[in-house]
Amino acid sequence: MGSKYFNDGIIGNDRVRASFTETGELIRLYYDSSDYKQFLDFFHTGIKVNDSGIIYLHDDINNEYSQNYIEGTNILETHIYNKYFKVKISQTDFVPIDDNFLVRDYIIRNDNIIDLQINFLLHSKIFTNCNNDTSGFYNFNSLIQYNHDFSICTFSNHEILSRQINGVLQNFNTGIIGGKDYIGMSPNSALSYDLKRLLPGEEKRITLFIYINDNEKIDVINGIESKIEEIRKLDVDKIKDDTRKYWITYLNNHNKLIENRKVDSRIKKIFDRTILLYPLLTNQKTGGISAGIEVDENKRNCGRYSYCWTRDAAFVTETFDILQMTEQTEKFYSNFCRKTQSKNGMWEQRFYTDGRLAPCWGYQIDETASVVLGIYEHYEFCGNKEFIKDNLDMLEKAINFLEEYINNILENKNNLPLSYDIWEEFEGVSLYSLSSIYAAFSSMLSMYNEIRDTFGSDYLKVEKINNKITRLNDLKNHIKEYCSNLFYDENRKSYVRNLNDRKIDISFLATIIQFKMFSIEDIKVKNTIEKINLILKTYTDGYIRYEDDGYMGGKNPWPIATLWMAWYYLEEDNFEQALKCFNFVVNSSSIHGFLGEQINNDEMKPCWVIGLTWSHAMFIITLKKLLEKGLLN
Repeated sequence: MGSKYFNDGIIGNDRVRASFTETGELIRLYYDSSDYKQFLDFFHTGIKVNDSGIIYLHDDINNEYSQNYIEGTNILETHIYNKYFKVKISQTDFVPIDDNFLVRDYIIRNDNIIDLQINFLLHSKIFTNCNNDTSGFYNFNSLIQYNHDFSICTFSNHEILSRQINGVLQNFNTGIIGGKDYIGMSPNSALSYDLKRLLPGEEKRITLFIYINDNEKIDVINGIESKIEEIRKLDVDKIKDDTRKYWITYLNNHNKLIENRKVDSRIKKIFDRTILLYPLLTNQKTGGISAGIEVDENKRNCGRYSYCWTRDAAFVTETFDILQMTEQTEKFYSNFCRKTQSKNGMWEQRFYTDGRLAPCWGYQIDETASVVLGIYEHYEFCGNKEFIKDNLDMLEKAINFLEEYINNILENKNNLPLSYDIWEEFEGVSLYSLSSIYAAFSSMLSMYNEIRDTFGSDYLKVEKINNKITRLNDLKNHIKEYCSNLFYDENRKSYVRNLNDRKIDISFLATIIQFKMFSIEDIKVKNTIEKINLILKTYTDGYIRYEDDGYMGGKNPWPIATLWMAWYYLEEDNFEQALKCFNFVVNSSSIHGFLGEQINNDEMKPCWVIGLTWSHAMFIITLKKLLEKGLLN
């Protein structure tokens, strides 16, 4: 598989997700969750004009491109103009709400002054390996690429002119394919359709359907034909309009935060795209929330992204509540977190969104602490004590695990528990991790105080809670004292992130504005903010994560880091600087309103992991605070 780093466009429903480049190339196709399973190595489309070779729609020197979503929807339009032949292609990609297929609808127009003979071709390669061998099968006027579990069925409302199952790589570039085989062991297969002659000014339409079949439910030989014919007979315009109406209604149901407010069009674009992105990255069965559509399957630059981190998800659930997606918040905590909690009370580093354990390289204590804090933040939003009581056993197991962890540190035992930090690079004891435990204990204390009286005459339970309150209060004080004494570097006049590399880190801000362990008025805090601005601020007014960051070059500002600074400035009532940070993120969003993990300072656009849920969550949190202070009205 080649490197496919940028998901410029993302579409889907609650089972099928697809992503595209800015030139309309389909690069990823998932079923039946946002993070598993991915089928496509590549899927290329092109046209042959007269006696030309293949003109790839996504990549030709003579092609000009523009791309947009139909407003308020997850329907993506890509407009392609080939200057040489003067052919205009309008490509529309969408996934119907209630079925397992992708629609790729093309309108091809001849803007030339001569007749043009047009063939439309596609070349599809499906992932294959020794344990999941994929083959090609031509049947039912369709290309069926199948393995043991699933089949990818590609077909159209046009008759196929020619097809090739084996040896496609040898001749696809010529635009002429063919072969005797109707079935073969190649994951590479191609189809060609004859659109015949287009007169000047004439246009023709061809619609591709890519249907994902569960072979356990429908047999490839004896059952799949009826499903293919059912889809082929659909009214494409009607299902497109139904899909459009669904997403517009969905958006309108969740846009109350800015409804009837005059906000900048760029802010609204990010806001709308956030609402439309969230359901595509949320597992509707379990409540698991993916960090983003995958960007690096081969792990050339990272350890992969399309997983659920409970820490990241806790930021997202706060915005679920802001956006009136409360049902998704409760599903995440009451379903996904219950499903994934270990017997000892912890949560591992990351999971697939279906709740299965994902590849990890250690554990992070803040993943566990974040769940406790997130549950309390949801309670603050909804005021439902039963939500706390329903999850009390899970919460107490988590708190017990955190207690054991912090006691080992405070008692200075020789074998301190190792935990990765927030950025998953340093393994040891870090300021962010300890302050997240402080926040978890604070949250648990508040929740105990809320529910204690509801246990009535259950004196044993009330006594147990009272004893726990005493212990947690004591531990909170010890954590704060420990962090204040050990992590403040007198030589640097700043808090440092750990005692090993002693670097300045943007995550320090959480100790003030989220975890509320340190006071914003503390001189040590002010000294640290000064160092953050001196060391982490870039010339474009964005912020990097920490000094000497080496990941992806280390020089790119992060929306997360910059929005953390905006949040801090809002707490400090420094509205000018808060708006500067916020506007930096707004102005560096993608053309479609997606926020990335990082920003290219020179180009001022996302340069890694486009559509990162954590970035979008920080945007919504900051936007809400700005609106509350009347700064965007």
